[in-house]
Amino acid sequence: MGRTIQLYDDSELTILIKSGNEHAFTEIYNRYWDRLYYIAHKLLKDTENAEEIVQEVFLALWKKREAIEIQSLNQYLAAMTRYAVYRHLAKEKQLKENKNILGLLNAEIINEINIDNKILLEMIYDLSNKLPEKCRLVFQYNKLQDMSLTDVAEKLNISQKTAEGHLTKALRTIRTNLSGSVGDLLSLMAIISILKK
Repeated sequence: MGRTIQLYDDSELTILIKSGNEHAFTEIYNRYWDRLYYIAHKLLKDTENAEEIVQEVFLALWKKREAIEIQSLNQYLAAMTRYAVYRHLAKEKQLKENKNILGLLNAEIINEINIDNKILLEMIYDLSNKLPEKCRLVFQYNKLQDMSLTDVAEKLNISQKTAEGHLTKALRTIRTNLSGSVGDLLSLMAIISILKK
């Protein structure tokens, strides 16, 4: 190889990891650890659990490397992290609050409900691609790439109010489409968690 692995872009690393290239995986790990930790810690406010979540995300990436089809590594890992945080919080609620919604569900049923990250994230990504261009860009930058609405508005050269309007429309459209496709309670809670404004 003429270049060191650090010079490969995300799409090249994604191709390499699918074939089991451990150097590519290590580079992805080093490249995205801090970013994913920031996302997890921002939601959990807990260092130890945030670190465990990030480890879980990278482990899932490696285990599913041959099957996954990733259009944007950055977006995929960020969304996987948010979803892993949701699952962690749902599990904590189940253990601590027997009177809440999760506590009312039979533990055995909950264990059987295991929404695959890939399916849910691909549904969201595919639906977002069907939105009008500005609407799609605002949603993907804000929700899938964790850019602030202020930064999104500046990037797209629109006002923040216009960006907020696009985001509201995108969220409404995607929630409506997903709620019609996903029937079980935990799936809907996952969608609400990922797509919260």
